[in-house]
Amino acid sequence: MENKKILLVEDNHNDIDLTKRALKKSNILNELIVAEDGVEGLKYFFGEDGKGGCSVEDLPVVVLLDINLPRINGLDLLRRLRTHEKTKLIPMIILTSSNEEKDIITSYNLGANSFVRKPVKFGEFAEAVRVLGLFWLVINQPAPKGKL
Repeated sequence: MENKKILLVEDNHNDIDLTKRALKKSNILNELIVAEDGVEGLKYFFGEDGKGGCSVEDLPVVVLLDINLPRINGLDLLRRLRTHEKTKLIPMIILTSSNEEKDIITSYNLGANSFVRKPVKFGEFAEAVRVLGLFWLVINQPAPKGKL
C-alpha cells in the first residue's frame, strides 16, 4: 500500500504538536513531515541547490501550509510550488490563524485548494484536522504520481 505522506509547513511548535495530536486522535497514521518555514519547504521538494529534493514517489499527498512563516512566507511558498511541474498539482491546504479576506483571496488566486482557519480550542482543531485528513487522504483522488 502506498504511503500517503503529509507535509506540514508550520513554524509554531505548539501548532505542530497540536496537529500531531489531532492526527493521532483521529487515527490518521500517515507519515507527517514537518518543515518549519518556507525555505525548509522548498528544500524538501527541490533540495539545497534546487536540483534535488524528494523523489516523485516521496511527494506528499497533501500540504498543510501556514501563511505566517519566517524567511519565506506561506503565500510565497505556495506561489513557487505552483510554478513547478513537480509540485503544481499537489493539494495545498492553507491552515492558518489568519481570517483576513485579502489572505483568503490571495491564497485561492495562487492555487490553494482550501483555506481553513485554525480553531483555537483543541477539540475543534482536532475535528478540523480529522475532516481534512478524511477528505484529502481517503476521499479525494490525487493526481497520479509520476504523471504530473
